[in-house]
Amino acid sequence: MPVLKPRHLCVMAAAVVLTVTAPATVASAADTAALREVLFVGNNWDGTADVIKSSGDLAKIGRINVVPDKDARMAEINADPIKWIYFMAIRNSVGEGHDQFVDDMYSTPDGKSVVVSRPSFADVVSIDLATGKINWRFKVSGYRADHMAVSPDGTRVAVSASTANTVHVLNINTGQQLGSFATGDKPHENIFSKDGKYIWNMAIGDVNTDSDAPWLDWTKGDRHITVVDATTYKQVKTIDMRDRLNAIGLTDYSDAVRPAVFSPDESKLYFQVSFFNGFFEYDVATDKITRTKTLPKNPATSDDRTTMVNDSRHHGLSMSPDGSKLCVAGTMDDYATVVNRATLQEGPLVTVSKPYWATVSGDGKSCVVSESGADQVTAIDFATGRKTVSVPVGDHPQRVRLGHVAADWTSPSS
Repeated sequence: MPVLKPRHLCVMAAAVVLTVTAPATVASAADTAALREVLFVGNNWDGTADVIKSSGDLAKIGRINVVPDKDARMAEINADPIKWIYFMAIRNSVGEGHDQFVDDMYSTPDGKSVVVSRPSFADVVSIDLATGKINWRFKVSGYRADHMAVSPDGTRVAVSASTANTVHVLNINTGQQLGSFATGDKPHENIFSKDGKYIWNMAIGDVNTDSDAPWLDWTKGDRHITVVDATTYKQVKTIDMRDRLNAIGLTDYSDAVRPAVFSPDESKLYFQVSFFNGFFEYDVATDKITRTKTLPKNPATSDDRTTMVNDSRHHGLSMSPDGSKLCVAGTMDDYATVVNRATLQEGPLVTVSKPYWATVSGDGKSCVVSESGADQVTAIDFATGRKTVSVPVGDHPQRVRLGHVAADWTSPSS
């Protein structure tokens, strides 16, 4: 992704994706001096992750192969007819003829490893950043791994198993499962609360079908937010945006929550939904949608819902550290823009090619978007709303995450 979804898709194909700016993994004070903050860029079709500077010119530092065990995994898939069917469904749907080798990634607190979810291989692996070898592998339930989230202390990672309607929570250092919980259909984005006490999961339903007309919205499945206790993994509450959208007269809008980001005090949740060129503001305390922001359409972009990338017109959302600005990736409209959170006034529309993700640079000054249509990442200044730099990366960049490597790190030779 983003790719134009094919028609008449096999219903077994897994659903994808969503977004929120995630914190960098945490290092102890004693280790910080020996670590370097970086951005990891997952190149989904390559099966690589580029490591670039976290701020400034975003210069490339190195690259990691995230599928060093590809031959072994392919042998397993080819030996199992059901696994092969799902593998091919992923390739021919969301992958548009390509395999999906990296969806999400986080470094460990000590900067020695990077943990990667691999959709086509239905697993999560930890890769040693010095050697390039796999430390551990966890096979998710079902047939596809998707978005992850890391706990504020960097010790736990939550991963969506999108075809099993399950989220697994793992020890980031050992890969041991600490717990799991059930979700709606096709769990997608996961967000830990700042205090680490809760996990929010957004289920997006069947985004790979062509039953996209508003009157067929019921065919997309059970889409809701699941909030669980991050210690017991017991459900605290669920939130279905259908009733909240209906309450403000938007009965024809999808309730599939896509990329989302909390305000710094976590009182507001900003989120995108399928087919919509804009986003919503949700007040957590009152349980109501309080504001709607509609962003410009690109005249060259078709309004035909069946041509939209996995049902998403805009896909990518981040917030400046002080909470004053939002950065929006207008995926199908080929732009990104910075929006004033107080007024909801957008800034310049920065031309970018199918931006798929939006995150925040290490110094907090820029929004960084992945241009999946141009194989590059681009930084946009939060203060001016203007593009500052673009740097080339691998084939089909998707997720971009802050993390750490050793201060003297170079790419593994293997």
